Amino acid sequence: QVQLAESGGGLVQAGGSLRLSCAASERTANRYAMGWFRQAPGKEREFVAAIGWTGSSIHYADSVKGRFTIARDDGTNTAYLQMNTLKPEDTAVYYCAADRSRLPATLMGAVESFHSWGQGTQVTVSS
Repeated sequence: QVQLAESGGGLVQAGGSLRLSCAASERTANRYAMGWFRQAPGKEREFVAAIGWTGSSIHYADSVKGRFTIARDDGTNTAYLQMNTLKPEDTAVYYCAADRSRLPATLMGAVESFHSWGQGTQVTVSS
């Protein structure tokens, strides 16, 4: 099972930007769908963004469309989440996820679709 390690979280003011990274322990090219999820205190884990095996299938939660961008660099087995125009409501622990399945679009946003998870990185946006 692939091991995932997130980095890049921190404290930022509203309107600012952060870039999260997710390093995988093995080759991801044409093998893993990658996703980002987040969990705020007292809330369930929710979908943020996902990218398919080849990078041609990309999906975002409505709450982050136009502000966040997911990308993958299979040369370094790393996935990224560029977060711009951050809002206080984006404050959460952000988790990277991966799965070997060729997930259809209808399942890309489901927590249950991903079976490998990182430990999470805290993102705090101050107002």
